[in-house]
Amino acid sequence: MKRKISPNFLHLLHAFKLGYSGAILEGSARSTKTWGSIDFIIWLCTKRETNATIKIIKETYNSFKTTLYEDFNRRLPMYGIRSPFQNRQEISQFYIFGNTIHLLGADNESKFHGSSCDYFFVNEWLDVPQAVVDQAEMRCRKFWWGDYNPKTTDHYVYDKFCTRKDMAFKKTTFLDNPYISAAERRKILSYQPTQANIDQGTADDYMWAVYGLGLRSAPEGLIFQHVTWLQEFPTGIERIYYGSDIGKTNSPSTVVKVGVNGDNLYLQKLAYEPTPSPNEYIPLVRAAVPTQGLCWADSAEPGYIADCRRAGLMVLGVRKFPGAITYGISLLKKYKIHIIDCPEWRKEQANYKYREIHGIKLDEPVDEFNHLWDAARYAVMSNCR
Repeated sequence: MKRKISPNFLHLLHAFKLGYSGAILEGSARSTKTWGSIDFIIWLCTKRETNATIKIIKETYNSFKTTLYEDFNRRLPMYGIRSPFQNRQEISQFYIFGNTIHLLGADNESKFHGSSCDYFFVNEWLDVPQAVVDQAEMRCRKFWWGDYNPKTTDHYVYDKFCTRKDMAFKKTTFLDNPYISAAERRKILSYQPTQANIDQGTADDYMWAVYGLGLRSAPEGLIFQHVTWLQEFPTGIERIYYGSDIGKTNSPSTVVKVGVNGDNLYLQKLAYEPTPSPNEYIPLVRAAVPTQGLCWADSAEPGYIADCRRAGLMVLGVRKFPGAITYGISLLKKYKIHIIDCPEWRKEQANYKYREIHGIKLDEPVDEFNHLWDAARYAVMSNCR
């Protein structure tokens, strides 16, 4: 039987033979990233290894059932290998010619401490925490790789792994897939913003960018889509204010410098770290806000604010009322927003989204990735109405 060859399989094969530590597969939907990875695992087990340990990592174990179970079910028989998933039973490991393949969910990081392997593959990498990948890499003896659809513009994978010279990078789209069916191809093409697709209501800029072209794009429902990134806070700003969101152990306290110049809003992160008690919060604010500077903070923490005042800091609680969050967002949207570049702002800008229930987008935001945005909102609500 003549088999079609996935370009992603060839990339993994070449990266492995050339001595790279690992490989990265970025691309659109149906671009053979996962099938190429399965082909590579089969190649390792039939041509290279006889007693290797291979880990496959996904966000959760349950997520294997709707993706890799089916992919292995379809691909293994093409090589004359019986699929262990054909009866749909739940398994966490299986064997190919003496080699052990483990299926691991990334929702329990402790599983990766002390457990070694020869190879590992991170499927849908953007959904897997960095700590899990770091632990797996420390204990990997030979080679590893990961794949993903670039469904956000900011991620640790881009910053920490795509820039590494020992990682072989490849980008593909559905057009590179020799196996794609006519129905799958037609569905992806339906997202392209052509006039015909617009008329029939299937055009979707985000879906086409990520799942058609394989481009890194901001998620749907992003609250602040258009911002400008600057390297430093400009001089000569008319008005400068300070805002602070108060976190404790599991979320950060933030201090943001806010500059207003006409219809331009400038935002700079001054602090971003947890403060379990006022003892940590007070020096954080003192280091960030100039002497005699006024800082508007989260009024849900009156104890923190009172302790700041007793310590001689000009910290005031912002006035909250029903609808204050959406109103504050509307005030921020009045301006052209310029952000002083840093990883924390990049992450929050790329992930702060409106809530969605059953496909219906709401006007209220998801309560995540908002620690810097809330601090900026407090300052603007208190000074720029």
